[in-house]
Amino acid sequence: MSTPAPVLGETLVESASIRRRVAELAADIDRHYEHVDRPIVLLCVLKGSLIFTSDLARALSVPLEIDCVAVRSYGAATVSTGRIELVMEPSTSLTGRDVLIVEDIVDTGTTIAYLQAHLAAAAARSVRVVALLNKTARREHPLAVDWLGFDIPDRFVVGYGLDYGERFRNLADVRALLGV
Repeated sequence: MSTPAPVLGETLVESASIRRRVAELAADIDRHYEHVDRPIVLLCVLKGSLIFTSDLARALSVPLEIDCVAVRSYGAATVSTGRIELVMEPSTSLTGRDVLIVEDIVDTGTTIAYLQAHLAAAAARSVRVVALLNKTARREHPLAVDWLGFDIPDRFVVGYGLDYGERFRNLADVRALLGV
């Protein structure tokens, strides 16, 4: 018996709301970093944060650089394995730098906790987190998200960079995925 294909469900966050919130987050982040003496590093957590990072970078006015890190905890599943695999390191030295981790969704908190420890070991001057989505129902690691877009219910979501088996990243809205 085969499993039915996933179906797009309700829209949880509309694209217009995302655009407004990204502008608000950028204004708050600009205020925080306006007196920093060198460009901050936006650290895009690939692949899910790519669209969010791009929109946020264009909305920011503080000097910045962009780098990427790739981690894996889901594979093709809809539930995190709880084990983080660092797939790609940043190409920029982060020693002494102000790093802003740009994350698509904070779920269990495992990825962010791992990255914060990794960046502390790399001697970053500061490490902050901006996340588009926050799903507190599944949190396993107590952590602070410095800037947050939206709280969402405990549903599997796609769109605006988030995927299911590499599909649905291109949706402008964040949608629930049914049948997974």
